Amino acid sequence: MRLSLLTTSFLAAPVLLAGCAHNAPLPAVPVEAAPVTEPDPAPQPEKPKPVYGSYGFDTAGMDPAIKPGDDFYNYANGAWAKNTPIPADKSNYGSFNILDDNAKKQTHEILDAAKADPNSKIGTAYATYLDTAAIDGKGLAPAKPWLDQIKALTSKAGYPALAAAARRSGVGVPFATYVGQDDKEPEVYALSLYQAGLGMPDRDYYLSKDAKFVETKAAYLKHLANVLTLAGEPNAAARAQAIVDFETKIAGVQWTRVESRDATKTYNKMTVAQLQKSAPGFDFKAFFAAGKTPVENVIVGQPSAVTGIARLIQQAPLAVLKDQLLVRTLDNFADVLPSAFDKEQFAFYGTTLSGTPEQEERWKRAVDFTTGALSDDVSQVYVAKYFPPETKAAADQLVKNVIAAMDRRIDKLEWMAPETKVKAHEKLAAFKPKIGYPDHWQDYSALTITPGDAFGNNVRANNWQYDDNVSKLGQPIRRWEWGMTPMTINAYANFGMVEIVFPAAILQPPFFDPNADPAVNYGGIGAVIGHELSHHFDDQGAKYDKEGRLTDWWTPADVKAFKARTDALVAQYDQYEPLPGMHVKGALTLGENVADLAGLTVAYDAYKASLNGQAAPVLDGTTGDQRFYQGWAQVWRRNYREANLRQRLLTDPHSPSQQRAWVVRNLDPWYGAYNPDPATKLFLTPDKRVRIW
Repeated sequence: MRLSLLTTSFLAAPVLLAGCAHNAPLPAVPVEAAPVTEPDPAPQPEKPKPVYGSYGFDTAGMDPAIKPGDDFYNYANGAWAKNTPIPADKSNYGSFNILDDNAKKQTHEILDAAKADPNSKIGTAYATYLDTAAIDGKGLAPAKPWLDQIKALTSKAGYPALAAAARRSGVGVPFATYVGQDDKEPEVYALSLYQAGLGMPDRDYYLSKDAKFVETKAAYLKHLANVLTLAGEPNAAARAQAIVDFETKIAGVQWTRVESRDATKTYNKMTVAQLQKSAPGFDFKAFFAAGKTPVENVIVGQPSAVTGIARLIQQAPLAVLKDQLLVRTLDNFADVLPSAFDKEQFAFYGTTLSGTPEQEERWKRAVDFTTGALSDDVSQVYVAKYFPPETKAAADQLVKNVIAAMDRRIDKLEWMAPETKVKAHEKLAAFKPKIGYPDHWQDYSALTITPGDAFGNNVRANNWQYDDNVSKLGQPIRRWEWGMTPMTINAYANFGMVEIVFPAAILQPPFFDPNADPAVNYGGIGAVIGHELSHHFDDQGAKYDKEGRLTDWWTPADVKAFKARTDALVAQYDQYEPLPGMHVKGALTLGENVADLAGLTVAYDAYKASLNGQAAPVLDGTTGDQRFYQGWAQVWRRNYREANLRQRLLTDPHSPSQQRAWVVRNLDPWYGAYNPDPATKLFLTPDKRVRIW
């Protein structure tokens, strides 16, 4: 499944001008006759105004002192960026956060009402998480049976089963597993195995010699020592150092994020016996059996890394393996353990890694926990209360408009072979858009939520989710299942399902406003729809056919021509330097950058088609094309804390917001709309503009 922070906004329905009633013509009246007086027409209701500005865009947030050609992001958003502080409990802040805060408040109202009902599972989960006094009063007692189980391990032969138990409970271990569609047999579920085992976000945090990362690694070491000390463990400093040394070795054998995003290279299907032979340092058969996944075949994501990690486990002292499970448990469950653990966990993961000064209020975190544990039970109430059917209908129509525009654009591609175009049309016709919410809900009757047992509720929720995932093996594909809740401010493309998914909460201003000018909506949610749609034709999505099967369906000439264009996009983004010495990774962000470029291109076509050959009106001195690109820039408003931006540049497959807005420099209509001076920074001569779709 591919998730993307590009969103979907559906186009507002055409605004109809209020018309006068047509009266029958009056009969001729003799001059001497008394004049006939018409009754005053009934007053017409005032048209609702958009949330932002006079036509859907916040012009007060612009910085007109900046030339569009120098920095289109700050031209459109500069005043907003200067005048909008990042709240103390956030690592970044922008359009997505504003909507997320609102969704949390709405969900909070739902859960606050539910907690008064002793029979409400969501209410009980929410209220129990909020009761920090009870959590503090129990100390480490709720976690003690599991911690004792870790400490009781005396033989490395028992480590795979213990790691499997940890994985089922939501504790990170050196290998990650997941049951999903088999990329080459999309009607079958398969178990995949991936590299894992790091406590920090990326291998570079361990391996980089950059001063900032060396400093962060030292802070991580101190954090692990603090956690062990809080747990009453002796020799905390030395034991923490041993964990960091072990994880540094794991980082050294892991694949990079660029390597790991290659769908072809990460599909390595083998029998468990073959896996065991290639990675003899770890008993995978015991690991899978203890994890309730006794399979014959497994898809290995990063074979050399798995081999290397297995070897490192074989070489590591048992005490280090146990200590890693110990600290990972205390970190993973810190929010349902005594407050000292919660504060320590946030100090490192929240403040050091992301730069966030203050932790979120407990009720916000309680919303997140309950929504995560009982997603569909919460979602059903949210959808009934906050997502009207007419919004879903409008989104459905806009998706159809953008798909139609993409269909027309395929025919215009000069670099794609005719036979490939036929298959591309077939794939587009097979698309399954999902709007708002699922048409089937999960059943949580097997999940026990106990009043007063916050730790146990968390573990049991993790167990339920793990068991539900594993239960898919041998079963029909769940085409009704969603990877996000309706309250999520996001959207995604799922290659295996050949689907694009837009949760209810993203279908709001600034992404979509029924009272905004259509151009703004097409530049906002329309481009987000186009983004997710075109993910299925990006450098990885294009490897999947109309049935969601990983296969070669392009001609070699198509692949070569496409790669020449994507290589140019990689080079373009590699030039951007959001932080001194840190550039955007064009290869890591390629899929999202392709989707941004294609999505905006296709949405523009759809907008033009919606005008039915008529000229767009000029509103407040802006043309339709200008408003279209304003809509795009507005949705990417976001301020970052430096630590958060640093982490994103290493780990996020999306470019930072400023650079996402800059994709317009590749689009000919943008030049027509703003007529940028050739001397400005974003200006590209026509032969340098990247054109893919």
